[in-house]
Amino acid sequence: MIDIRSLVLVVNCGSSSVKFGVFAGTGREPLLSALAENLGQPESRLVVKEKGEKTEISLDGGSHDVALQKLLGILDQKGWLSSVVAVGHRMVHGGERFTASTLVTDEILREMDALSNLAPLHNPANILGVRTAMAALPNVPHAAVFDTAFHTTMPQAAFTYAVPQDCYRNLGVRRYGFHGTSHRFVAAEAIELLGLDPNDHGLVIAHLGNGASATAVLNGKSVDTSMGFTPLEGLVMGTRSGDIDPGALFHIAREDGLTIDELDTLLNRKSGLLGLSGLSNDCRTLENAEKEGHEGAKLALDVFVHRLARYIGGLATSLDRLDAVIFTGGIGENSATMRQRTIDRLAVLGLKLDAETNGQMFGGRCGVITSKDSKAAAAVIATNEEWMIAHDTLEAVATSTAA
Repeated sequence: MIDIRSLVLVVNCGSSSVKFGVFAGTGREPLLSALAENLGQPESRLVVKEKGEKTEISLDGGSHDVALQKLLGILDQKGWLSSVVAVGHRMVHGGERFTASTLVTDEILREMDALSNLAPLHNPANILGVRTAMAALPNVPHAAVFDTAFHTTMPQAAFTYAVPQDCYRNLGVRRYGFHGTSHRFVAAEAIELLGLDPNDHGLVIAHLGNGASATAVLNGKSVDTSMGFTPLEGLVMGTRSGDIDPGALFHIAREDGLTIDELDTLLNRKSGLLGLSGLSNDCRTLENAEKEGHEGAKLALDVFVHRLARYIGGLATSLDRLDAVIFTGGIGENSATMRQRTIDRLAVLGLKLDAETNGQMFGGRCGVITSKDSKAAAAVIATNEEWMIAHDTLEAVATSTAA
């Protein structure tokens, strides 16, 4: 029996979309989830998923506030609205200021707004979601959960760029890391799955989706990660380039006459798997196209795997030892092919794949995919960022109440 007396609403607000989740108490699966997309456009819509069934609702060109009000109306019709005890919000960038999730106040909002210059594509949209939800639900606590918080344990050698330190002191230019909520959840799950000592273990976690990052976790703490000042650094992603020589950018800008904004668009929206393949940013599409002989698809997947294996190997050097490599995210959880190709490249670290088990891991299934004689394990663990936000929100409320 599900207890709906204590519901947490999770809001993940983007510039033109909002993801919602409704969680009951400590339950890990949402009672209801929803995606509002194409906001502000004529085709704006809210897609609601409940008990495996989807319902699509037109928002008639409405924006974030319309989407939220429509969702709250659905909760009210179900008799759930009065049971919402808190709202949790995903915040991409917390800078050095926010090292843990926190309840939102006017002062906290001002501090988050001041960090928008570090994440101009993400934080303003996140803050818009907070303000909209606080206006609609003013009598319940709201909490902010930061992607960057998990990585604030990185040592200085790992987060510092080799540029004049005035760039860090005056402009905040350093490596922050992202996907922290996912990495934190998966790191804790790995301890349980693999029977590791919480105070003595080393993991490299690969969160692979349209956005992708890898993190070295030592005894439950992030000590190094692939993303940097922005989510653009590091691995090849759906439409993001990942690492590229800045000198190449100077050359492209000079030769093609591109502005800074045009370079931003090139690297964030036209590169990665899409730019390499000339076909798609979707790994599934590319895997199918590669089988049919599409050279661009093969190149895209080869570069993706090459960069991923190289990063996993490099991140392992930030650990005392490597107990396991963990795959998560849409690609990591569902593509046996990409896992196999990556682990084959990691034979130098002593990893050996169990092909049969690897082929069984998809659709939320979790487990070890290496053979018994593998020197380190590799495993698939499904991430659950929305539940992690709900969990942190309840903890923030409980801490505040106790104080």
